[in-house]
Amino acid sequence: MKCISLIVCLFISSIFSINAQEILSPNKKIKVIVTADNTSFGQVYFKILYKNKTEYVEVLPNSPMGITREDQQFTDNLKFIGESQSKEVNQKYEMISGKRKLCTNLGNEKTFQYVNSNNKPLNIVFRVYNDGVAFRYEFTDKTNSLVNVIDETTTYVFPSNTNRWLQEFIDSYEGFFPFSDSGKTDNKKQEWGFPALFKVNNNPVWMLISEANITANNCAARLSNLKNPNEYKVTYPSPRDDFKQTGVKTTLPWNSQWHTLIIGELSDVVESTLITDVSEPNQLKETNWIKPGAVSWNYWANNHGSKDYKKVAEYTDLAVVMKWPYTLIDWEWDVMSNGGNLVDAVNYAKSKGIKTLMWYNSGTSWLEPTPNDRMLTAEKRAKELAWLKEIGVYGIKVDFFNGDQQDMMKYYIDILKDAAKYQIMVNFHGATAPRGWARTYPNLMTTEAVYGAEWYNNKPTLTNKAAAHNATLPFTRNVIGSMDYTPVTFSNSQHPHITSYAHELALSVVFESGFQHFADRPEAYNNLPKEPKEFLKNVPVTWDETKLLDGYPERKLLWLEKKEIKGI
Repeated sequence: MKCISLIVCLFISSIFSINAQEILSPNKKIKVIVTADNTSFGQVYFKILYKNKTEYVEVLPNSPMGITREDQQFTDNLKFIGESQSKEVNQKYEMISGKRKLCTNLGNEKTFQYVNSNNKPLNIVFRVYNDGVAFRYEFTDKTNSLVNVIDETTTYVFPSNTNRWLQEFIDSYEGFFPFSDSGKTDNKKQEWGFPALFKVNNNPVWMLISEANITANNCAARLSNLKNPNEYKVTYPSPRDDFKQTGVKTTLPWNSQWHTLIIGELSDVVESTLITDVSEPNQLKETNWIKPGAVSWNYWANNHGSKDYKKVAEYTDLAVVMKWPYTLIDWEWDVMSNGGNLVDAVNYAKSKGIKTLMWYNSGTSWLEPTPNDRMLTAEKRAKELAWLKEIGVYGIKVDFFNGDQQDMMKYYIDILKDAAKYQIMVNFHGATAPRGWARTYPNLMTTEAVYGAEWYNNKPTLTNKAAAHNATLPFTRNVIGSMDYTPVTFSNSQHPHITSYAHELALSVVFESGFQHFADRPEAYNNLPKEPKEFLKNVPVTWDETKLLDGYPERKLLWLEKKEIKGI
């Protein structure tokens, strides 16, 4: 009788057995365990463990995985059929701008193979690094016709007592990262933009979630915890009035973006280059024309300053005095008057040894600011970029993009590719958050996607929130890429700021940006004492290395040790 019971138990166990695979980081500090029903079709989960001293602690409980196409579901109908051997990923690369010059893409990679109930294949590729985890979905079969990838079931599950710093999602990514220990908000959508910072379950372990290596065959995602405040689902953008598509339309084979989780101590988060590590290598053959640098900028103190030739000339003169290589001519330069036009302003800057950058409206969102339709098509871009090259302009700032849908991802990439043909550097404003393009297209100098100093020009909100906000950005937004905050202001714009001069001066180092736009008016910099003035004349914008010495989101301004990149 006991023998029969044992056989029955073994039989039942085999029916409901769970297949579990694991992959470790090179230093064995991070472990990923992937599980699936071993004998029938079901849900795939992954969880992450982190070695705290001598023991592994669970920092991400079992979290569901899966992806849906319009023609096929790959969610709760997956069967595990095999896995690859773990292989080392080991690439060294250089960044022209960013927190570190010499980077290493070092991790262990394993591919898990599944089929759905229609016997259609899906691969899930994991990479585990010493400072985090990345994974993506791959459809390996081939099609000539388009398929529509419409959703994911990918969800990050956290214990209820997790601390979090999240930005409510808006298309421009211009918001705050307030602390929460519940994940609840008055926002009915419960949608959150990348990156999202978590301190896990009272452990000394931090996790910054984002995504990287977006291509023209991807859309950008966000997080939603509408169903459960502790479960953050990867969510694709809704269709727009002028772009009705949901998700991605593509031929196969296809892979998703990398879903990234930077994990470790707070210093591991701040110092990580995981976003560029998993992104495609540099696609440009020549890069010696790409020169990061400091920029004088007239908008903060003079909203419509670029209409006025004499104002533009003042900021060129400021760049000369401060030894900054660039000046930005912002919106409405197409109607410049009061002594000269745009070409006159560019020629004046050239006569002073200053290089000009110019603003453009992307032509996809807020259309009133001009010029608003010179970048929207390949033909228009070619004509405009050729003209800029001819008159001696070195960079463009393209503003007011319209969402995270696939067409916008393609537009960003097309701008970067086309600008590179004419040796033009790029700054994206009113834009999506960085997703690793600075490695792939190193003419991308910086991206806004931040509630920055220009908001002193718009609303009084930043006056009382700036100190805590500025002390949070180095742990959140600036981790994932260059950030065009337009810092270091001592006087007031439309609304006052109450941060100290020391606080403002520190932002020139704490905030990393390949184009660092110094936003204040000329007299504010000219009237500084000798020491801070000399500091701002010589402060670098690119770095050999970045190290966190101390800091905490919202509570302390970050102290960073940065070493200058020579020769740029």
